[in-house]
Parts: sequence; C-alpha cells; structure tokens
Amino acid sequence: MTESLTHSGRVGRQPMAWLPVSLIALVASLSLLVAAARYDYHRDELYFRMLGNHPAWGYVDQPPFTPLLDRLAIEVLGDSVQAIRIPYALLFALAALLAAAIAREVGGGAGAQSLAASVVFGTFPLTAFHVGSTAATDLLVWLGVLLFVIRALLHDRPRAWLWAGLITGLGLYNKHLVVLLLLCLAGALLITGPRRVLLSPWLWAGVVIALVVGLPNLIYQVAHGLPQAEMARALAEDKGEESRVLLVPMQLVLLGLPPVWTAGVVTLWRAPRWRPIRALAVAYPLMVVLVFVIAGQPHYPLGLLTGLFAIGAVPTVNWLGGRASRRVWLVAGVLVFGAIGVATSLPVIPDSRLAGSVAAEVNQTIADQIGWPEYVEQVAAVYQALPAEDRSRAVLFTSNYGEAGALDRYGRPRGLPQVYSGHNELYDFGPPPDDKTVVIGVLQGGPERVAQLFGSCTDQGRLHNAAGVENEESEAAHIYVCRPATPWHALWPALQHYS
Repeated sequence: MTESLTHSGRVGRQPMAWLPVSLIALVASLSLLVAAARYDYHRDELYFRMLGNHPAWGYVDQPPFTPLLDRLAIEVLGDSVQAIRIPYALLFALAALLAAAIAREVGGGAGAQSLAASVVFGTFPLTAFHVGSTAATDLLVWLGVLLFVIRALLHDRPRAWLWAGLITGLGLYNKHLVVLLLLCLAGALLITGPRRVLLSPWLWAGVVIALVVGLPNLIYQVAHGLPQAEMARALAEDKGEESRVLLVPMQLVLLGLPPVWTAGVVTLWRAPRWRPIRALAVAYPLMVVLVFVIAGQPHYPLGLLTGLFAIGAVPTVNWLGGRASRRVWLVAGVLVFGAIGVATSLPVIPDSRLAGSVAAEVNQTIADQIGWPEYVEQVAAVYQALPAEDRSRAVLFTSNYGEAGALDRYGRPRGLPQVYSGHNELYDFGPPPDDKTVVIGVLQGGPERVAQLFGSCTDQGRLHNAAGVENEESEAAHIYVCRPATPWHALWPALQHYS
C-alpha cells in the first residue's frame, strides 16, 4: 500500500499493522530465546557480569546500564548465560516494533511496516542482541530518537522533541554514542533545513531534559577525568586503521538488503512530501565521515542506517505495485538475507563443527563464545599442581577482561583464588595484597613481555579448546606461573591498559 497524504500534502500515518509486525517481533524474540543456551558466554558478557557485582554510576569504558541489567537478570533468573540473554531477547522484539513504527510515521502501511520490522534479522542486530552487547540497547535508543525526530519534523509536532530528549538522556546510561547522532542531525539540519527548527524552544527543552536525565552519568565522567574519552583514544590507537578500512564495507553487509536503505536515502532527497525530514539523508554520510575521522568502530552508524532502512521500506513496497514477480523477489531477498544473518550471528552450527566455518571466520563474536570452561579447567590444573604453600600465596592475573570474567565465573566453584586484571575497569578494582607472591597468569604478549612485568616465570602451555576454534585465547594466551620480585602496589601501575 502506498503512503497516505493528508489534504495539506503532509504525509499521513496509517494504522499500526500490529498482527504482521507482532508476528515478526515474536519470531525474532523466540529465535534468540532458543539460541540463548548454546555455546557459552561472550567475553563481554563475562566482563559485564563482573562489573554488575560493583554497581556504579559509570565505568571507565562505559556507562552502567548493561552491567546492571545483567546483574538484575542474574538476581531474578539465576547465574547462567541463558539468564542474562533473556532480557535482550525481549528487547529484540521492541527493536522490530520501533522499526515498524518509523515506517508508519513516514506513511507506510502493513507491507512497509512488516519489511521495516524484518531489519532485525540482519547480522548486526542479531549479533548485538544475542550476546547482550551495549550496541543492542544503543540501537533501541537511536531508533527511539529517530522516531520522535521524524514525528516532530514531518508531522509538525514540536512536543516530540521532549520525548527525543528523554530517550537521549536515558540512552546516556548505556552508551554516549547517541551524541554522534545528535551532532550529525544538527549538522544536516543546518545544511538542508528546516533551519528554523534549531531555534525551537521545544527542541532546546528536549536538550535540557537530556542533560538533566543524564546528569549523574555525566558528573561521573567529569569527576573521573573523562575516562571514556581516554578509552576512545585507546580504541582508535588499537583498532583505528582496521576500523577505517572496514567502515564502508561493513555498512553493506551488517544490516542486509542495501537496496532498501538506499531507496530510503534517495527518496528522502527527492520526494517533496519528505522534505521536512530530508536532513536524515544528509545525516548518514555526515555520520560515516565523522566515524572515519575519529576512527570509530564500523557499527557506529548502523543505528541511523537501521532508521533509513525503515524509511526505505515505504518506497520499496510502493515499487512492488501490483506486480507479483517483484513481490517474489523482495520476499526472496528478505528470506535470503535473514538466513545469512541467522547463520552468521546465532549458534546454529554445532561447536564440534565450528572450527574453520564461515560463521566463525567472519564473525569474531561467535568465536569468542567458545572455550571458556575449558580454559578455566586448564588454569585449575596448573593451580592444583602447585605445592600447598604456593597455593596459599597464589592469585590469578589475566591480560584481558574476558579471561578474568571466565575465571571469576567458573573458577570459584573449582576452588581457584581471586582473579585480578589491569584491563579497563578491572584495574580500578585494585591490586592483590602484597603477600600474594605467586601468580598464575593467563597472559599474552610473549615470554619477553611477561618476564619484563613479572620477573621469573615458567610457561605452562597455551590455552586450547577441544572444538579447535581460533580466538584470542587459543591463538595468543599462555598460562604462566610467576614469582614477581616487585610488590604488587609498585607493580600495579604498569599493568593498566585500555582496549
């Protein structure tokens, strides 16, 4: 069905297509619930689980929402990988509904709303929501902001800026990337108009709401020396060049059906009825340029791109007209890209056959869910082989938060000692006591680097998993037994690192 127009030429909203959209949302949510127990934790999930045991207004590498949501899920549902994935499976359905609502705002009927909702079966949304990534909630925030920005601009409802401000303020407790969206939208409005909206008291009231709601998290950042700015610099140094190379290709493969969002961009620019929201078409290239300049991650623009996909669903469905052949091609495209998304995002391949698979090669998130209990068993074997006197003076230390999170999750039931790390927020949890003079380290960087930090060490072998899947641990992490001559309080500053 084509989009509706009011007698004034404005785009009218059609009824929400609750039945087909809800069915798509239900299937999306159920797909994640079914997959929740397969494989193991992702490294970020193990880290968030640790952070959730230390509630705060913020952490050096992120705001508090995701760790605290994981903590709540564990308190209610138990300490398991399924428990922390259930909330995100439910939020996944909300992502489908928001995409459909955006299509409705720009005049899309049931067909366009259904196509818009199907965007959640792209590789990026499936991956983010399956492992409870901060990018999952961030996608909801961006879609919510875009929904009310469109309502304010296209339907001349200035009070919608208040809701956009509220969602922005709440979103600051998950990630600060929504600020990039606001900057690009403001720049696009300056370029294409309507510029008068930048003087709207309703818009600035929304800005005030965002600042007031997000103030505690912002105060935390200022009080702690803007640690997320330092974190951003570390990410740019560590992965910046790779991110720049992958930025444009990832826009084409992480969401699926590029012709749909391309149709959205083109129609926004050409269609007079969408002139009030033409800025969205300009905001996206501005976003890509900005992310390239700051060496941000390739997925950063995908929240805006998802909104453009939802908008593009309207001209795409209009293009179908009454032609059955075109409809067949579109349905086939949705099914093919959805199948690719599922196959490259969810744990559909048995872990015994995962090594060397396309899914494990192209999506590091899948590989990072393999091997954690085995790695902990290997560390436990080294610990148990120590003399009793050494065990009483031993602590665990890891190169990264995934290893630390795995030892925290699986090590305590096996009688392993406390784990420490200098990675990101774990550094601020402090060093071990100085009387802990034996270190079982899960360390990367080679024996020379290990000896430089910890002195006398013996290599007990590389971590390995039975599935043979290559990930950061199986490729680079070794278990060492070290006896540092430098006390922990003096050694600790040299162990801090961000990535």
